[in-house]
Amino acid sequence: MRILIINGPNLNLLGKRETDVYGTTTLWDVETRLKKKFPDVKFEFYQSNSEGTIIDMLHSAKDGAFDAVIINPGAYAHYAYAIRDAISALEIPVVEVHLTNIHAREEFRHKSVIAPVCSGVIVGFGGIGYELAVQFLVEA
Repeated sequence: MRILIINGPNLNLLGKRETDVYGTTTLWDVETRLKKKFPDVKFEFYQSNSEGTIIDMLHSAKDGAFDAVIINPGAYAHYAYAIRDAISALEIPVVEVHLTNIHAREEFRHKSVIAPVCSGVIVGFGGIGYELAVQFLVEA
């Protein structure tokens, strides 16, 4: 199985930014743990702070290069209709992941415009959310 994992804005600062909210685990830690836990899965990891490059990466998944996508769109989840449209054009499963429970945070974070076009959404479990997403995709 080939899984593309896309991380949106500010996730490059994971482990260094607002550690009281996001913890001290870095994105590299998450990636390393996934590779160890799922050695038979081929991962491609991508992080960008720019909506357009995230869309370009989603488009690259349309050509059959990947079997599934996991996306943590960060704040883009709440207003990025262009990312939503790019996901809806895919014919492979997409799982949305958020490190924190977006429903327990500021009201503007409660709604994801991305969620309705995803196979599922995992929120509030920190870096383990990525593992849960992979587990779902592998077993689906």
